[in-house]
Amino acid sequence: MITTDPVPGVPCWLDLGAPDLPAAAAFYGAVLGWQYEAMEGGEDMEGGMFRRDGKIVAGLGKLTEEGARSAWMIYYNVADADATTQAVEKAGGTVRVAPMDLDEWGRMAQFSDPLGGQFAVWQPGTNGGVELVDAPGSLSWTELYTTDAEGAKKFYGDVFGWSYSDMELPGGGGAYTLITPAGLPEERMQGGIMPLSKEDLALTGGKPYWHPVFDVEDCDAAVAKVTENGGSVQMGPMDAEDVGRLAVCVDPAGADFVVLKPVAKS
Repeated sequence: MITTDPVPGVPCWLDLGAPDLPAAAAFYGAVLGWQYEAMEGGEDMEGGMFRRDGKIVAGLGKLTEEGARSAWMIYYNVADADATTQAVEKAGGTVRVAPMDLDEWGRMAQFSDPLGGQFAVWQPGTNGGVELVDAPGSLSWTELYTTDAEGAKKFYGDVFGWSYSDMELPGGGGAYTLITPAGLPEERMQGGIMPLSKEDLALTGGKPYWHPVFDVEDCDAAVAKVTENGGSVQMGPMDAEDVGRLAVCVDPAGADFVVLKPVAKS
């Protein structure tokens, strides 16, 4: 499970790069019950925060990178963004945004893994990250789709020290890799690595990509809101044994995410 504990290697922030901020705010407000809070300066500013029940759950920013697709960026907590940058380069990744300070809030950097999967890190200052996780309308899991699961395990293991356990997929589809932060018990599993073919990665032209999984109270109701508000569904809704009912969705601008009604916790 994901928590807000400031432990290195755990997801602590996520933001959406979108071409139309009001449209994105309206879509996620309808699907996940989020309230959008623009930065000082009003709706014409370059971004702001999403809240659920008054707590920050994600960020929203204007998509400005030439040729980039609208997508969610997941940030992982690190003690030293500069040291992590060196680890990324040593492991064969590339630096997309060099470490930079965001006032007193913290220090961030963005990277690509060796096959092009994009991710980011956050070295907290006064801001530790999102304030609500593992609850309806918030982040509950992170997932990497990749053509090279073994390569991904080595790369992210070298960078973050993650440990892994594999779970066989039904129908002989290979193994789904479960991710646990360094030094934490398996109860703190935070994400997974799904092996897929290039043909299954159409959103990115065959490149790996991370996406968030959001907890919802009713998967089918959330999917109905997705389609009613201009989004689409790639897979589901479907029941996953011991996981819950889920669907892989795409928002109107092309950013993918998953909605999951988890099984009842014992």
